[in-house]
Amino acid sequence: MTQQNDLLEQLPELDAERAAEKVLEKADAEARFRKYGGRWAVAVTVIAVAMSIFHLYTSGFGTLMAMKQRSVHLAFLVLLTFLLYPGSKRAPRNRPSVVDWIWIILSVSSSLYIFFTFEAFSMRGTAIPLDITMGAILIVCVLEATRRSVGKELMILALLFLAYGYWGEYIPGVLGHTGFTYKRIVYQLFLSSEGIFGISLGVSATYIFLFILFGAFLTETGMGRFIKDLAMSLAGRTIGGEAKVSIVASGLMGMINGSAVGNVAATGTFTIPLMTGAGFKPVFAAAVVAVAGTGGMIMPPVMGAASFIMAEFLGLHYGVIMLAAAIPAVLYYLAEYAVIHIEAVKMGMKPIPRDEIIPLTKVMRERGHLLVPIIVIVYLLLIGRTPLYAAFYGIISSIAVSFLTKATRLTWKSFFKAMESGARQSVGVGIACAVVGNIIGITNLTGLGLVLGDNIVSLAGGSVLITTFLTMIVCVILGMGLPTTACYIVTATIAAPALMKLGVNPLAAHMFTYYFACLSNLTPPVAIASYGAAGLSGQSPSAVGWTGFRISLAGFLIPFTFIFNPELLLVGGDYVSITISTITSIIGVIALASSLQNFLYVRMNLIQRAGMFFGALLLIFPGLTTDIAGVALTGTVFFWQRMQARSRAL
Repeated sequence: MTQQNDLLEQLPELDAERAAEKVLEKADAEARFRKYGGRWAVAVTVIAVAMSIFHLYTSGFGTLMAMKQRSVHLAFLVLLTFLLYPGSKRAPRNRPSVVDWIWIILSVSSSLYIFFTFEAFSMRGTAIPLDITMGAILIVCVLEATRRSVGKELMILALLFLAYGYWGEYIPGVLGHTGFTYKRIVYQLFLSSEGIFGISLGVSATYIFLFILFGAFLTETGMGRFIKDLAMSLAGRTIGGEAKVSIVASGLMGMINGSAVGNVAATGTFTIPLMTGAGFKPVFAAAVVAVAGTGGMIMPPVMGAASFIMAEFLGLHYGVIMLAAAIPAVLYYLAEYAVIHIEAVKMGMKPIPRDEIIPLTKVMRERGHLLVPIIVIVYLLLIGRTPLYAAFYGIISSIAVSFLTKATRLTWKSFFKAMESGARQSVGVGIACAVVGNIIGITNLTGLGLVLGDNIVSLAGGSVLITTFLTMIVCVILGMGLPTTACYIVTATIAAPALMKLGVNPLAAHMFTYYFACLSNLTPPVAIASYGAAGLSGQSPSAVGWTGFRISLAGFLIPFTFIFNPELLLVGGDYVSITISTITSIIGVIALASSLQNFLYVRMNLIQRAGMFFGALLLIFPGLTTDIAGVALTGTVFFWQRMQARSRAL
């Protein structure tokens, strides 16, 4: 009888998990795996666990030579890709086809070719015909793996860059070049460290994989349940608490999971029903989840995969990137919090009853120890340890602390499930990093990045504001078809140099492109995070997409703020300037949120709305004059609204 009661209690959670899986299958390519059974399931599990063991071992006891580490990593990626992703709708879903086996043999052998022949190639210094043949095979295999696991859009973009490298001599104008031979292109992409086996795959083979595996272990220890309860206890007692719970939950989930759609699926299953039950419109509830889930990609310590690549591009320790992202991440969630609070006040909503909220002390007593691994990672990064070292000991600590209570204890089954899940989740990101190596390689070979950067600056007339706006447009357009990691890499290769040429701080330039690569998940007509939330709520993807875009507009102000105020990234300023910039930015995002909602204490008139809007814009630009003007405008409207509210209350 007790077992039956336990099963009944678990039914809502099981239904929520099934709903989340369906959303992931529609919105996230990484979830569209084959459904194996029997010996095939065992074989895939063994391969995935072997991949995790390889990366755990090399992270703990020393990675291989860079090219060899990346070679083995790519071999595992392509093997799992062709096993897990069917090549077409008609392909078998319970076993690999003959065509899959051909792809597996070609891709694995060409990936491992570097592992076994790198020393010989280094000694002779020139490519032999077999090198070029194996390189051409790998390029084709990576393109096909991209089509299956990431999508045809990124594959097509990579093909366009390959065509540009070969036929550039026929392109008129500044974009034309002398053209490169087939052998030279293959050499660049296969045998150099600026192609497939370049920085992006190198980061995937080390930091990214380990942090994905870290998230998988925390998930198996019950971190999701802890985050839900903690978010409810922290935000549930405020006005509109049902929606604010989504913000807190997504922010906490984002600390261990840098996937927008993953965050939406993990938190939306319980926050959307909570919001609609409290009176929020289903479209608004789904949009809140989409915006909050996307923010997880900029929330330290474990941000989106592209943040690790940013650290390599800039030659900075990841701890610097993590600290730089902290204030913008808080501002992003504060902007959404303000929108939700204003919406709840407009609707006359009340806090969640206290008897429906688990006390914070009980939540921390039962599962608070699950925060230890995150604390370990943050501490190790802050004292200067490498992300690889921090992730390794984060995983070890997550395993260790799981044994402190029976509810969180890892079993052998959950241990191997985490190992398999980590490998599976790494496939899409890893393949994207590999194929983007083609784009980076051609860009460096042809000098395209410098040409485009010069032309962007020329088109903008040397204006930083216009250049940043054009960069934002490029990010949003690319983000419609590319995953965030690929979108950031392409934009950082092309547009970030243009910003730096105008004197923008390199960290601010790259963080700007990364930020908008993340926000492309919310920009219609293709808003992946919103589509995922729409699937959970049963609402129109278009309606959720545009509502999410409106809610997130205050967040769109933040990247422009740190372009002109790099102190927000903890760059080039003392504590006083950082504090002032943070305070003015907080006022700015709240002012913009109230202007967009057309409400603060009461409904705004046209003058009040314009005052808040232009006050927020003035607070973007550094300087005492603009800060005073911005604060004066927003402050005037604030007190004007309070007086109106008091007079109506009398």
